[in-house]
Amino acid sequence: MKAAREILARFGGSKTIQRPFVHYRTIGDEEMAAVRDVMESGILSAFVGAWHEDFEGGPRVRDLEHAAREWFGVRHAITVNSWTSGLIASVGAVGIEPGDEVIVPPWTMSATATAILHWNAIPVFADIEPETFCLDPDSVRSNLSPYTRAILSVDIFGQSADMDALQAIADDHSLELICDAAQAPGARVGSRFAGTLGDVGGYSLNYHKHIHTGEGGIVVTDDDDIADRVMLIRNHAEAVIGPKGQRELHNLLGYNFRLGELEGAIGIEQLSKLEARVASRQRAAARLSRGLSGLEGLTTPVVRDACTHVYYVYPLILDVAGLGVCRTDIVEALKAEGVPGLMAGYQNLHLLPMYQRKIAYGRGGFPWTSEICRRDVSYAPGICPVAERLHHEMFFGILLCSYEFLDEDVDLVIEAFHKVWGNLDALVPR
Repeated sequence: MKAAREILARFGGSKTIQRPFVHYRTIGDEEMAAVRDVMESGILSAFVGAWHEDFEGGPRVRDLEHAAREWFGVRHAITVNSWTSGLIASVGAVGIEPGDEVIVPPWTMSATATAILHWNAIPVFADIEPETFCLDPDSVRSNLSPYTRAILSVDIFGQSADMDALQAIADDHSLELICDAAQAPGARVGSRFAGTLGDVGGYSLNYHKHIHTGEGGIVVTDDDDIADRVMLIRNHAEAVIGPKGQRELHNLLGYNFRLGELEGAIGIEQLSKLEARVASRQRAAARLSRGLSGLEGLTTPVVRDACTHVYYVYPLILDVAGLGVCRTDIVEALKAEGVPGLMAGYQNLHLLPMYQRKIAYGRGGFPWTSEICRRDVSYAPGICPVAERLHHEMFFGILLCSYEFLDEDVDLVIEAFHKVWGNLDALVPR
């Protein structure tokens, strides 16, 4: 008979983790002072939605953009009020037109794909790699059609997709390559940063990311024309293109995607903390991997050669067949032991009701039922078998940007995992 201390908390034993962990927090005195300076200035936004010396925004917004250019080593960094806005502006800026197809992974935030639909283009979902969860170049190739115009890659969970392979495909087929590095600011591919390796990319400054301004985003590119068009789309392009002399008018239906001075001031301070915050996630992940490495049927994160991972999520894979225990029971047992920040599965965008019913604009199935959609694009279950199986059966993770995960916290998490693995027989269906 097992000793009481070995009984899983799920079945009445004592919890391994008896105290709450400190929430991940990047806001400090520096941000407070920066916000106070903006408030005292009385200028909360300085954008003008017309061709004007303030078309590009106020001093804090411009300072943040300058700092981001320096930090990421790019010619252009353009702030936006959310990374959703950044994706919409980026897809429009590269010239995507109604009916064009854009290849995108199913594992990402919904806005990655709806940014394509925003321009009346068609998302085509390609599968993900089983170890990195990023877009699989082989699946991209198999999903190319005569109507493919771009690849929208996602650096999911904190490391870059295989950008060399994706760029080779883009070069072979004259495609645009957009990088959604919302979860990977500061991740490296060799000497360069994730998000900077395509035609245009960028990062989220949403409240639960590595650094944040509450809401916000940064678009990065080395292409002068793309940068110009992103800035136009961000700030009421249709009111600016005449005075500015813009000749290419397509996709210049503009918006108010502008970041405020408060967020700009916060972002300057946050960007200065990015390296340290990334390092803290990497330390926690390395400690976790060492502590969990010997557990049967558990695969800890795989990092691509010559890349770094910034661990927005610490991803794990279960060999459920070999263990004979389902993921739900293991995750529930870990939660009962007090492990915070757990997630079971991700999401497969192609299985959302909008794609299953092919209804986006109005009730008639536009754009899929219109003449601009030149072929029947499938969103049927089974088109992304790796992503679907991982979601339904094998993948779970720890949201490393939810809590500080200090060394003593990580050690408790490791202890909880070992306790559950030492009692897997109690989770086997009878």
